Amino acid sequence: MKFSKNPEEVIVTYSLGSCLGVSVYDPKARIGGMVHCLLPSALAAKEKARSNPFMFVNTGVAMMVRRLVENGADRGRLVFKAAGCANMRNDRLFDTGVRNFEALKKLMERNHKSLAASEVGGTIPRTLFLYLDTGRVVVRSMGKEWDI
Repeated sequence: MKFSKNPEEVIVTYSLGSCLGVSVYDPKARIGGMVHCLLPSALAAKEKARSNPFMFVNTGVAMMVRRLVENGADRGRLVFKAAGCANMRNDRLFDTGVRNFEALKKLMERNHKSLAASEVGGTIPRTLFLYLDTGRVVVRSMGKEWDI
């Protein structure tokens, strides 16, 4: 997880396969953060969750929001965007990508929040960029990029 108040910075997370990347941005305070979650829930790996809560959707996204609010963001103004959750092997063995996105949707619903945009699923890897000067979020994959 990384966050910044510096409008000259761009936060990036690479190699989103089945992992979930979530960007959160407060357009008035111009503070934003990004988390790269590997798995949906910390319940099955409590020891790992204690050492790195950001690797899980249910603990990582919540802790990122908490850090942003502690550093000046307003919870009511936060804009959430997500990318990743692919099925890179094109099989249904673990369905990690699907389970990661379901965990995010459940977390958002429980907190009465919604995603402004998402780019999830499929079989392609993604890189996610958050531009702190504007809150612009860009996905790059397979030599192409687009705003979400």
